[in-house]
Amino acid sequence: MTLIPLAILLYIPFVYASQPSLNGTSIPTLDVSDCPSCSDTRTLWDILWSCAATLFACAWTAIHPNIPGMKEGKLAMTSRRLLIMVMALIAPELMITWAARQFFSARAAAKKFNDEFGSQHAQANGDHGDIAESTATLLHEISESDEGSAPKAAVRNFREWTVTHGFFAWMGGFMLYVNDKPRATLDPDELQTFIREGSVDMPVITEAEIADRSKGDGLSKGIAILQLVWFVLQLVARYAQNLPITLLEIDTLAVAALTCIAYRIWWKKPKDVGCPYTVHWKTTASLPRKLTYEYVDNITYILARCDCCPYFVYLVYPITSLMGIEVTISPRAARSRRVPSLGGYGEYHGVIITLIGCFCGMVFGGIHCLGWNFLFHRQTEQLLWRAASLMIMCSPVPILLSSSFVSSGMSNSSSVLRDIIGISLFVASIISILIYITARVTLIVLLILSPQSLPSGVYVTVAWTKFFPHL
Repeated sequence: MTLIPLAILLYIPFVYASQPSLNGTSIPTLDVSDCPSCSDTRTLWDILWSCAATLFACAWTAIHPNIPGMKEGKLAMTSRRLLIMVMALIAPELMITWAARQFFSARAAAKKFNDEFGSQHAQANGDHGDIAESTATLLHEISESDEGSAPKAAVRNFREWTVTHGFFAWMGGFMLYVNDKPRATLDPDELQTFIREGSVDMPVITEAEIADRSKGDGLSKGIAILQLVWFVLQLVARYAQNLPITLLEIDTLAVAALTCIAYRIWWKKPKDVGCPYTVHWKTTASLPRKLTYEYVDNITYILARCDCCPYFVYLVYPITSLMGIEVTISPRAARSRRVPSLGGYGEYHGVIITLIGCFCGMVFGGIHCLGWNFLFHRQTEQLLWRAASLMIMCSPVPILLSSSFVSSGMSNSSSVLRDIIGISLFVASIISILIYITARVTLIVLLILSPQSLPSGVYVTVAWTKFFPHL
């Protein structure tokens, strides 16, 4: 299934409106259906295909969604992934923020399990350190039956957790069953608490078994990365030979550069897992209390049903979720017993994550500055491109300052000056977010209009590209 991004589809009406000059002579139209007779030229279709393949590799294959809900159809899962793909194309730095939050949460979950159950497991097995392996196994079984301690039995079955286990737990990998009926997805903290109390058994699942559930392997990830590397090499070669590049290629380069970072962060996360691991509640234990993913976020649900602001909630929800401000549990997520589509993380290393996201946003805007001297159809369009690129590059600064101010603890102290600074930084952060959205929309519109004034050198290709295999 090949999905061509919306921006590339909107390029097509301008193909026949563009007037490139290949050898100094202006031609009224360009027939993109025919291949050029010269081996050192490329068509607009070649440019569109190269960008489409790269964007597809970035925004589709690189995304590692959470585990879908129970009885959800292919249409629901595909539409949800399409939404995430569009967000990755529009704001890839938010994808990096989401991936970073999941990585730190996964690492913290693995460390918690290893610290609590790993040491107990080593201590329990250490009692048989000088006995033969068969005798130790026999004593192990006897001790479990005689002692009747569920927590100790669970500890004896513990296997060291890795970051992959942490990812699997946060993405909805463990489903709690009560009386053989699904109750809700467990987050790592709930799973750890129930194991400690002896309400559930330790889930015995290895990293290899989790990888077997994953639909992504090293080969598929390597192919996507090769496509990105090939695209970047082409642009570097064009720059070395003083050949111009299109604004679409610049935007694709920016998305690809940031997606590579998210791809690396998600490298250990299972991809496209279809169903969770079953954890059964013991009949001797009292029923569990309210679980995290079991009930709807009432405040958000009320606002969504309000006639005055439903669209505002739907617009803000992706931003607040990816940034880690608030994860909304929608009625659909609670009904299907799954982790929120853009959730699956805890509160860990907030300042570092904000720093990563802001830095990536500045890099994203800086790459767009490569089109500073692009020949636009009108000078106004050139000024808008420059201004929008600079605004994207500078807008993360107030957000970073506000986050640093809150994390430092200065906002909790009683001082009129500190209150003024805190409110000012908060207002500046809101304004910077609005500026970013406006600037990004401006760049997308200019991308669509740019084929009207493509320079002639855009269609000239570097000599060595035909000797390298590519997608």
